[in-house]
Amino acid sequence: MNSVFLIKLVQFILSISLLVLLHEGGHFFFAKLFKVRVRRFYIFFNPKFHLFSTYDTWFRRLFKKEPVVVPEVTKKDENGKEYKEKEYVGTEYGIGWLPLGGYCAISGMIDETNQQLSEEPQPYEFRTKPTWQRLLIMIGGVLVNFLLALFIYSMVLFYWGDSYIQTKDMTMGMKFNADAKALGFKDGDILLGTDKKTFTRFDVDLYRSLSEAERVDIIREGKKMSLTLPGDLNLLDMLKTQPTFVQPFVPCVIDSVLPGTPADKAGLVKGDKLLSVNDSTIETWSDFLLQISRLNDIVTAKATKEDSLKYRTLNIVYTRGATGRCDTIRTMLDEKMMLGVVQSSIYTYYKPTELKYGFFESFPAGIKYGLSVLRGYVDDLKYVFTADGAKSLGGFGTIGSLFPETWNWQVFWNMTAFLSIILAFMNILPIPALDGGHVLFLLYEMITGRKPSDKFMARAEYVGFAILVLLMVVANLNDILRWMGIM
Repeated sequence: MNSVFLIKLVQFILSISLLVLLHEGGHFFFAKLFKVRVRRFYIFFNPKFHLFSTYDTWFRRLFKKEPVVVPEVTKKDENGKEYKEKEYVGTEYGIGWLPLGGYCAISGMIDETNQQLSEEPQPYEFRTKPTWQRLLIMIGGVLVNFLLALFIYSMVLFYWGDSYIQTKDMTMGMKFNADAKALGFKDGDILLGTDKKTFTRFDVDLYRSLSEAERVDIIREGKKMSLTLPGDLNLLDMLKTQPTFVQPFVPCVIDSVLPGTPADKAGLVKGDKLLSVNDSTIETWSDFLLQISRLNDIVTAKATKEDSLKYRTLNIVYTRGATGRCDTIRTMLDEKMMLGVVQSSIYTYYKPTELKYGFFESFPAGIKYGLSVLRGYVDDLKYVFTADGAKSLGGFGTIGSLFPETWNWQVFWNMTAFLSIILAFMNILPIPALDGGHVLFLLYEMITGRKPSDKFMARAEYVGFAILVLLMVVANLNDILRWMGIM
């Protein structure tokens, strides 16, 4: 198995397992607090069989609780036919084999576990508890995920601090695409801010602010000035168009050359500055990667080996280090369309701003950052309901690809916090089968004093589950189509 794939997979499984465990733990905590019986607590789903399970006999023995009893009770199926089933007073803890989530099966609750409710409500059941207690049980998972994300962001800032390059310190300015230049931008402009906010770092928030702004402040040739923007640029178009709307200007200077690669065999060395590829002028690494990406698309579409060799061949014009000597080489990309050079870093040219946080200082900073991430995610949801937005949906493959190719704890925890915020927000949406759907019906009950019937709740659960399955199919189908190169 490819080592990069394995590293990404392990990070993904570890992150999702932690989030599912704590999300379901939030439901579990409030259920136990209000003395509601939890029949099963599972990480991952277990249709037909499971990888591991145990009962809380040890816990009950430790705290001298009543022992686990296994009486046979008579139940009725959907057709009214009676059957006998063992019913554990304690909780069954387990790990399923299908890593699509997890569940906390709470007695007396209509949910995805499809349990058959007894005819007579019992005092230990969810449905017999006061509405406010049921509400807390339902939002417990979302609450834990949201607080977890803020805590992780805080601890990341405490342990690693923060390092970024302020846009005003990018003295060589930015590189803009044709769409940006049509709005008045020029290569070398330094972005300062918009009528919405002052820029500090170059990230997706900068793109988001530009998409909504009607004025942008820049420095051009040492002078401050402003440009007028329409205020309704499409964020997806700004990000997906190649080259993207704007990128920091990072000269195409080689940091190092990997041994045995095409670049090494062609004689390229550290410090060489690439000027053109196949007669196409390049100034930045963004320009270079765009040219390689276009060649890769052509090679992928060609059927013959001869055509593949033709389009993998490069004529590169470069200058050498301090001598400034200009020369041309002819080389060929390897089968993975790699030249074998390491790009010079943006930190080579611009001094970063370093921030350190004490333990107590990290919490307000982490909360502020987490709320900013949540606001940005919520703002971007409007694009989901467009054709391009639907195509941008990603499943487990997309999520897994976000983790780094080498193990990096800082990136891992930042990704876990981001996924925790997404999990919290998505679960609170008012869709039946999600926590938010249950919350919606509970709020209806609190306002009107009328409880929806069990039959209605069961049907709503089926509808909500169907919606979730459809979304999951679309998202993962998008991953497959991207992998096949169709989309």
